[in-house]
Amino acid sequence: MSGHSKWSNIKHKKEKTDAQKAKIFTKIGKEMTIAVKAGGGDPSTNSRLRDLIAKAKANNVPNDNIERTIKKAMGAADVEYIEITYEGYGPGGVAVIVETTTDNRNRTAGEVRHYFDKFKGNLGATGCVSYLFSAKGVIVILKETVADEDALMETALEAGAADFASEGDVFEIYTEPEDLYAVEDALIAAGYTITSAEKDKIPSNYVTLETEDDIKYMGLLLDNLDENEDVVNVYHNWENQPED
Repeated sequence: MSGHSKWSNIKHKKEKTDAQKAKIFTKIGKEMTIAVKAGGGDPSTNSRLRDLIAKAKANNVPNDNIERTIKKAMGAADVEYIEITYEGYGPGGVAVIVETTTDNRNRTAGEVRHYFDKFKGNLGATGCVSYLFSAKGVIVILKETVADEDALMETALEAGAADFASEGDVFEIYTEPEDLYAVEDALIAAGYTITSAEKDKIPSNYVTLETEDDIKYMGLLLDNLDENEDVVNVYHNWENQPED
């Protein structure tokens, strides 16, 4: 995992969602509706709902909003959301995966295709880029909160972490997706402060865009996808993404 930090992307996402709280509430609410209808409203027995509650809290969604969303979802027999994943390439061959939750397949497909076409990309067939990514859990801990790096690494690995990296001002701990919360719970029990714990898709390689034009259009593609209320997650392998 060495050589690339996810922290800049995590910060970038959080900064954007903090400025667009109503939109992120809507997106997470759709995901919660699907999770509750599939596995019930108890996060102790519905791991996906637990993931989404953690995601909501990480994005500063108030507890009252979370509880109302779950209660509403439990009674929402007439609401039918479907999950669709799109894959394609952005400018310069950047691989992009777009996960959506929608009540209108045609609308969402048309909008996603429009973004790719408009910003110098092209939408591809299912599987065209997903093989370039691995599903992982990513736990981030600020270095300033850690007295002993070796002790942290030992605790993480003993709890089931797959990898450990020191990147900039943070430590990044990688897990298999199903082990994320067990490792997080073990670290919290050991007294560590978790900055973020998220399931992610980690690229096997990265693309550096060479021209200002490609950088501009790739940024616009990501911005427009993030703005769309049907889009819940976007993953890519763009290496030299500028900081906000």
